[in-house]
Amino acid sequence: MTYSTHFPKSSCLLYNFGLMSYETAHQWQRLLVAERVHNPELNDVLMLLEHPPVYTLGTGANPKFIKFNIDKSDYDVHRVERGGEVTYHCPGQLIGYPILNLRRYRQDLHWYLHQLEEVLIRVLAHYDLKGERISGFTGVWLEGYKVAAIGIKVSKWITMHGFALNVCPDMTGFEKIIPCGIIDKPVSSLAAWIPDITCNQITDSVSQCFAEVFDITLVKSNDMKFIHPTCNSHKNLYNEE
Repeated sequence: MTYSTHFPKSSCLLYNFGLMSYETAHQWQRLLVAERVHNPELNDVLMLLEHPPVYTLGTGANPKFIKFNIDKSDYDVHRVERGGEVTYHCPGQLIGYPILNLRRYRQDLHWYLHQLEEVLIRVLAHYDLKGERISGFTGVWLEGYKVAAIGIKVSKWITMHGFALNVCPDMTGFEKIIPCGIIDKPVSSLAAWIPDITCNQITDSVSQCFAEVFDITLVKSNDMKFIHPTCNSHKNLYNEE
């Protein structure tokens, strides 16, 4: 895939961070959104990463879908501002957090969710796999198994949170919950169809499909630092508190 090295009007900054704690990624999402609410002219951003094992719950998530006591467990659990029920993140699951100004695209949340699903369906097609939507649900399925979850938050048409594609995770973490609150539809990963696949192998396909679906140019960072789009200062994302 060819990446741009300049910043046209329809550009989106791409950062591939590898493994990053949920807390750090969440803090940066909130900062990026706040900056773009204040200044909508800033470039869009796509963060691609993986998380250490963590459970997250949307604002209206029902605790009945969690099979352990949140208050008396050693699991890392976060209730956040996205929509949707409980889900699980861990290494081997590729996470995409788009920070997009929907005024540049379409001010329609259903359209945006459909676009994120389309990105993942096209990624699966790269591997000759037929990803599908299921009416009434958000996400992407493969032969009846859910392989990608989507949950978003939008503030003044600036998006945060995003999608999680199960590439090659340890699936046992999903046994502690009813993923996304869907009782009768099992979850799986691409590794069930493509043994030995890794997140590193699929990252370029995700980036390419994202650029195609949203009709943008990705501007790729060449290092592991967050480069503020309006100045030359560098902020190291890995200086965690």
